[in-house]
Amino acid sequence: MNKMLVLLVMLGLVTGCAEISKEEAAIEAIELDMEVRRFDQLFAKSTINELDNLKGEFPYLFSKKYPDEYWAQRFKDTIQIEINEELAKTYPDFSQEEEQLENLFRHIVYYFPETTVPKVVTLASEVDYRNKVVLADSLLLIGLDTYLGTDHHFYIGIPKFQSKNFRKEQIAVDVAAAFANQKVSKPRTQDFLSEMIYEGKKLYLMKTLLGETPLQEVFGYTESELTFAQENEMNIWEFFIKNELLYDTDKKLLSRFIDPAPFSKFYLSFDNETPGRIGRFIGYEIVASYMSKNDISLKALLNQDATTIFANAKYKP
Repeated sequence: MNKMLVLLVMLGLVTGCAEISKEEAAIEAIELDMEVRRFDQLFAKSTINELDNLKGEFPYLFSKKYPDEYWAQRFKDTIQIEINEELAKTYPDFSQEEEQLENLFRHIVYYFPETTVPKVVTLASEVDYRNKVVLADSLLLIGLDTYLGTDHHFYIGIPKFQSKNFRKEQIAVDVAAAFANQKVSKPRTQDFLSEMIYEGKKLYLMKTLLGETPLQEVFGYTESELTFAQENEMNIWEFFIKNELLYDTDKKLLSRFIDPAPFSKFYLSFDNETPGRIGRFIGYEIVASYMSKNDISLKALLNQDATTIFANAKYKP
């Protein structure tokens, strides 16, 4: 009897792997026509004489509130020139990042065939780290000067918990996050559990679309931060339960456990050792448990309410 059970389990694993391989093969076979324009390089090589050509080709990058004199100064500005030089050193070639973006959009087109693959434009954004990527229906803008490396001197003065992800490995992750923000609706109720599951749905979508990207990159965690979250998952969940936080609507819970922060705020002595946004991690685990125990499509998940997800997740960390 035990041998038969083992055999059935092994057959199930083989079948599951075969299904995954078939799906990934279908995704890999999708042909994309992704256009990438290096506006950062074009701007760096241009002078005021080429301004009209740049405006004609990239009108959405030139606000009408700025006169030509403004751009003439930008071409000669020492800070702009330094940014241009740093981008040239870090991104002389964009082929690896383009390949990652193509892989991401193959997954997106597979699960959301109605999606238009956008034109990708890289630029210098004056280190606008609050808008590292901008994703519209047919256009994707990427501020490459926000991906120069964690310890780049441009980021002095920016909190470390933010600058730690100013790395090229996070470009596709940030684009996936921008797509997830468009696809996952805000929860109808504002309790803590609904907010965690809302974040969990976005992370689950991102992980699915990013393929083999390591989970810590999807979360924006270091390896040690992800390890802490995984090893302490049960303790974190028990804290939420014992303190009756699941259905609490106190907005402070968002700043304590979901919003970007250097650490999560349990108001305990070990807080500084915890990774920030730990509520997102719990939300992801609830959603992952739900998807593993229910036959439901990715699109259906995005429209499912938090109450149904939690009730059928049978979440037991």
